[in-house]
Amino acid sequence: MTGAATPNDDLTAYLAANAPADVARVLAGLAEASTRVADRIRRGALAGPLDADVGPAHDGVAQKALDVFADEAFIGRLAGAGVRGVVSEERHDPLALDPRGTLLVAIDPLDGSSNIDANISIGTVFSVLDASPGPLETAHFLQPGKKQRAAGIVVYGPHAAFAFTFGQGTTIATLDPETGSWRVTARRVTIPEDSNEFAINASNARRWSAPVRAYVEDLVAGDQGPRGRNFNMRWVASMVADVYRILVRGGVYLYPEDSREGYENGRLRLLYEANPVAFLVEQAGGAAIDGFHRILDIEPKAVHERTPLIFGSRAKVERIARYYEGGVFEIQPPLFAARGLLRR
Repeated sequence: MTGAATPNDDLTAYLAANAPADVARVLAGLAEASTRVADRIRRGALAGPLDADVGPAHDGVAQKALDVFADEAFIGRLAGAGVRGVVSEERHDPLALDPRGTLLVAIDPLDGSSNIDANISIGTVFSVLDASPGPLETAHFLQPGKKQRAAGIVVYGPHAAFAFTFGQGTTIATLDPETGSWRVTARRVTIPEDSNEFAINASNARRWSAPVRAYVEDLVAGDQGPRGRNFNMRWVASMVADVYRILVRGGVYLYPEDSREGYENGRLRLLYEANPVAFLVEQAGGAAIDGFHRILDIEPKAVHERTPLIFGSRAKVERIARYYEGGVFEIQPPLFAARGLLRR
């Protein structure tokens, strides 16, 4: 990571000076709402049973109490920030807000909520789009990621970090817990290329497609394999934590398609997970693909559409793309015994 800023760079002032006014207003609102969420998370069990199931979400997955709190915190703040409407991971349908608003927001209010009880970093992922004229329609949100006005993540970890872009590079702000204000601490962030870390859930290896199995096998073979060096695997089960680590340390993240029912087309949501991460990563010099295609070029067909997602240091993502392009692999059991025929 490069481009450190001084600790006195107030986020609101930074946005006012550098971002378009409508985008600055929305990003400031998102930062303000995330301060509330960070405070609730920091209190842990003192704030009540944050991991309590409070009912099923629209996709049947159990909602946690903190999911609902985060969703309401963000929507409550965005209603006064010039936002026409919101698509939330916690809601089946888009929600209309300010009819005079010029922007739309797609958001996962709480990524990694399965980790709440384990005190592991969790976060928020968001995308900002232009609104279309007229009454709010679902179709207005179905824009490819390359049309995003802004995007970012918030990580609630040992410290709270707000990483964002409005198309002029990637910037990171840090929450000052003493004042409750955000300070810009890194500008023009660049993802390091030389990293030996990769993130994937290896417990699903038997279900991976041939290109993914071959790529990971080459990494696991280490200095005795075709790569000639050793690698370390990381997996947090909280994508925002992996995004932040890659921004500051480099590496690659894979959440590919696999053969499980419901995972054939990937698992992460295109509008409010893959697209914002792809924009953020590309603005930091990295790349993001679904295996074959650039994430930001994909035309969404539904607001909760899923996609495979691979992102990280550009050279590493491009290498994985070559595994997919090769298309011919001899797969032999047991686990990690797949031998890829394409080595580049």
